[in-house]
Amino acid sequence: MIPSYFFAHGAPSIVLEENGYTDLMKQFRLNTPKPKAIVVFSAHWEEPVQTVGAAATYETIYDFGGFQDELYQMTYPAHSDRQLAEQIQALFAKAGIKSVQNETRGLDHGAWAVLKLLYPEADIPVVALSVNRHLSNEQQYEIGKALGELREQDVLIIGSGGIVHNLRALNWGSGGIDTWAAQFDSWIQEKVEAWDTEALFRYRELAPYAKEAVPTSEHFIPLLLAMGAGDAGRSAKLLHREYQYGNLSLSGWQFN
Repeated sequence: MIPSYFFAHGAPSIVLEENGYTDLMKQFRLNTPKPKAIVVFSAHWEEPVQTVGAAATYETIYDFGGFQDELYQMTYPAHSDRQLAEQIQALFAKAGIKSVQNETRGLDHGAWAVLKLLYPEADIPVVALSVNRHLSNEQQYEIGKALGELREQDVLIIGSGGIVHNLRALNWGSGGIDTWAAQFDSWIQEKVEAWDTEALFRYRELAPYAKEAVPTSEHFIPLLLAMGAGDAGRSAKLLHREYQYGNLSLSGWQFN
């Protein structure tokens, strides 16, 4: 059974960077069997109803400004998989989760930046999925869990977001790590590795510096979605973690 994964997508410029985290992602395809398809939840696609991407060919969305010109020339023309999109909707319906299809929306940078590092050829079908910050953390986990059986069909499930993600707190000139960010991340790591969902679902009240680390939840949600998809095995492994700009965490998690 193929694992599910959480990958932080950092700043859009991550696709141009060379560091330990991007090395992990670039080596991913060399160390992992090629999946039949990819399902990706992106923090940058928010909808009130769970939405399933089914574009024939995804356009590349440049949902950012002020970055290198090279980024605006990049494309990721992946195709969706209509049959898989319909299967996903059937799985959601079975779990009592309402969903709709969207045949026109492209891939935002939360999706394409991660995918371009993992599989730059864009030769694997992709089904993009939205997130909804207004659901409970238990509901987020259940959405991921509803898709867990896809892993048995060699479908790679990815949550793309950021565990510590507070743009207002970034220190663009910092080479260190802010204590509050490290403490929050360490608490999350402890609970994820123990698969302590009871504590994780209550992270806002239990985790140190939760308000600073997660001012809004849309970037944290993909961690719960990817973890839910790994519910059958409940085994978590931190693949890599580093920080940029003092507190923007770049982390990769594998759920078996």
